[in-house]
Parts: sequence; structure tokens; C-alpha cells
Amino acid sequence: MGGVFLDLPPTGDRLAPVRAKIANAKVVCSTVLEIAGNRDIAAVRAPQDVADVDFAIVRADFGVAETGSVLHSDRELRVNALAYLTQHLIVLLDPADILVNLHHAHRRPEFRNGHYAAFHTGPSATADIEGVLIHGAHIRLHPSRNVQSTTLAITVSWRGSAPRKASWSGT
Repeated sequence: MGGVFLDLPPTGDRLAPVRAKIANAKVVCSTVLEIAGNRDIAAVRAPQDVADVDFAIVRADFGVAETGSVLHSDRELRVNALAYLTQHLIVLLDPADILVNLHHAHRRPEFRNGHYAAFHTGPSATADIEGVLIHGAHIRLHPSRNVQSTTLAITVSWRGSAPRKASWSGT
């Protein structure tokens, strides 16, 4: 994923670096229990209602090590546009939910149980043309709004009380 990996402390407030990152933001929309925002996702009635969000904090259903992608679904995002209209996207990912490759990812029930599921890998780029880094062209939905940064924070999920088995095994 194109973006920043946020190294969380092993003890204390594990999400303190995330809280520090959003401390001066005007509009924060969070879909996770761990961090509160000041824009209630339940009150959003249309995609354009999240166009002014500075920081969105979401939990990925899972990550894919092979591609550096995370999967977002309607269960986690609640409003699809949130992950694409925010200025800065912070993704929480449980290390037990990191899969080896796309073959394992396509076996997960998230593809069958929701209204949609989308892999988020970050901005495209290539360096295969004479070794020159070329960033992809991205359509701006609004002249001054598009995702400026993506931050990945590895943290244990609060979804359940019992730890889940890690998905690293297998080929």
C-alpha cells in the first residue's frame, strides 16, 4: 500500500500515535470503536456528506501481504465514499488478519456476505519505463479533495474478546 506504516507502542495507549495524528484535525470520521470522531458515520445520508472529512479512521477486514492491500467492505466502511473522499485515511489492521496472498483472500467470506468489497492498495506508480518513477493519474472528484495520505496501524481488533487464529499458514 502506498502510504505510511505507523509503529504503535507495545504497551500503554497503543493508539496514542493515531490520536496524536488527528489531534488538530477539523473533521474526523471514525468507524471504529477504539477512536471517536466528530462526524458521526450513522448520520451520513449521502456520499457527498463525507467530502469535507480530514481524517477517516477505518478497520480493514483483512490485509494481503503479497500486494500490500487491505480489503474494505460495507461492514467496515459503512459509506463507500469515506475511504476515497477523505484527505487522510488511517487504516487499523489486526495482525491476525494479514493473509499471505490473493488466493487466500478470495476464499474469505467478506466477498460473499456484503454488498461490496474493495481492495485498497494506494496510489499507482511504475518504475519499469527506463527506471523512471511515474505516478498514475487519478481522477479528482472535487478540485481540492482526494486522498493525500494513507496510514496503516497494526493493532489487535476489538471485534471479539477471544483472539482469532492467524491466517499466515498455508501456501
